[in-house]
Amino acid sequence: MWDGAFYRVRRDGYEICFVPDAGVPLDEIDDVDMWVIFDDGERWSGTIYTLDNVRRTMDRWQQTGECLGGRYFCVWDGLIVRDRGVLGMIDVVDDLVRSGDYRHVFRDVGPVDTDD
Repeated sequence: MWDGAFYRVRRDGYEICFVPDAGVPLDEIDDVDMWVIFDDGERWSGTIYTLDNVRRTMDRWQQTGECLGGRYFCVWDGLIVRDRGVLGMIDVVDDLVRSGDYRHVFRDVGPVDTDD
């Protein structure tokens, strides 16, 4: 469901909160910041990219010289998925939560601040 600039997906025990670019249809998203927020307040953040987005970025860097002329792509809390679209990304995040692997993929950003 939309909540201002956020697209929130409620699950049993957690919520996935996406921050898609304004005006981009959800099924065309290929690069998005997100959080997994557990009911106990635990929060994990990440950025999800598609393979095509990474390829385009690295191709552009060949021209600009960034990252050794586009020879590598790195991001601390990044996740690369095959297909664009939030629905597929939700499936991947659900699988990471179910397996516990989200702890190795995303960044722990600490508990929700209840003073906000």
